[in-house]
Parts: sequence; structure tokens; C-alpha cells
Amino acid sequence: MDAEILDPVIVEQVRTVIARIPAGRVATYGDVADISRAPSARLVGRVLQNGHDLPWQRVLRANGTCAPHLADEQLSLLAAEGVPSVEGRVDLRKYRWEEAVPEPPEEPQLGLF
Repeated sequence: MDAEILDPVIVEQVRTVIARIPAGRVATYGDVADISRAPSARLVGRVLQNGHDLPWQRVLRANGTCAPHLADEQLSLLAAEGVPSVEGRVDLRKYRWEEAVPEPPEEPQLGLF
């Protein structure tokens, strides 16, 4: 499936979200899919295949690792932005883009009628 045959509106939403990830932060393919309302994380990967003008290095797998064929270059680019890795993994708890972190649900207030 090429980006040309994907829904252009979804492709643009995905591209917009990726472009907003700031230097020094990362998001997962799933994060980008959730924020852009894309149907899947795989679609985000498809868009990135043709998104050489985007900060692609800031999009990682859900476990904080890179795709093996891109790992050396991606980790080097991230390190230059101040995002370190340990054994090929970025600490998502520390470097995940704030907009990608879901807000915890509000706890119900007890004791009110």
C-alpha cells in the first residue's frame, strides 16, 4: 500500500502530528495513530516510508526501540537531539512527547451523595 492510494486526509493528519513532535522528544507509531485518528500504527509506518521530509527519527516502536534496518542512524539522530538510548532502547517514560501521554481518567469524588 503506497501513500498515494491512502486517504489523503489521513495521510496529512499523520504527517502533521509527526511534524509537531519536538526535538528531544519521541512518540510511538501507536501514539501518532491515536493522535491523528489513523486506523492503525502500521499506516503511520507506511506514511513514514514516503515522509523523508519529516522528523522520522522521533517515531519509535511501542517498546522504545527502532526498526532494525534504521536503528544506527535513528539512534544517532536522536542522540544529537539529546535523546539517549541504552542498549538500543529509548526510555519512553522520560522522553515521550507530552501530547502522546494519555491523561489518567479522573477519579470519582467519594462522599458526595
